[in-house]
Amino acid sequence: MSGSELFTDPATSINVADPLTFIGLLIGGSVAFMFSALAIRAVGKTAGVVVEEVRRQFADGKIMRGEKRPDYGPVIDICTAASLRELATPALLAVLTPVIVGFGLGYLALGGFLAAVILTGQLMANFLSNSGGAWDNAKKYIEEGHYGGKGSDAHKAAVIGDTVGDPFKDTAGPALNPLIKVMNLVSLLVLPAVIGLRNNTGARLTVALVALVVLGAAILYAKRGTSVKVTPEPVSSQAA
Repeated sequence: MSGSELFTDPATSINVADPLTFIGLLIGGSVAFMFSALAIRAVGKTAGVVVEEVRRQFADGKIMRGEKRPDYGPVIDICTAASLRELATPALLAVLTPVIVGFGLGYLALGGFLAAVILTGQLMANFLSNSGGAWDNAKKYIEEGHYGGKGSDAHKAAVIGDTVGDPFKDTAGPALNPLIKVMNLVSLLVLPAVIGLRNNTGARLTVALVALVVLGAAILYAKRGTSVKVTPEPVSSQAA
């Protein structure tokens, strides 16, 4: 079977009227939103920990008086540890979701899943990159002296908007392209096993259930409290 026969044969044509294929389509459409939410949440949690560390170093007033220099090491450690910890869940989402859909719902549902991921993912990436860039440029435009310049109410509002725009345009938006690539690659790798086990209900459901449990545990772990905190060394030795 080759050529146009692939598009007309029921075994290889994707019909969105089929319930399982439609469910795969819905799951694929939601993955881009969940991935973006996890990435944006990770940035917000880590930024909060960094702010706490900065406040700790400025608390005694010695940095402002020039009696000691800021210690950049703890902040670097916080960001490094958080990048490893917080990105584990989005990575598992990209790898395990095709496994769950393919083994749990079948290869046709996996095809619908990939179609929805590509469609919603590229639209979501454009939205996040453009909206985040607009917020960032709005702040820079006001800082040039427009609408009252720095210190004005417009500038304060633009700074708040930029705190939303930065994770949009710098984290979630660019990361959606690798998400789509990874999901397509994983789907192609597991497809022979999905087709081979399509008649072995017990085996394929076991694989899907194990992947679902791992992904659910990772999501629950990501929702725990604040990000990783790094205990800094005393900064008193770094005198100016």
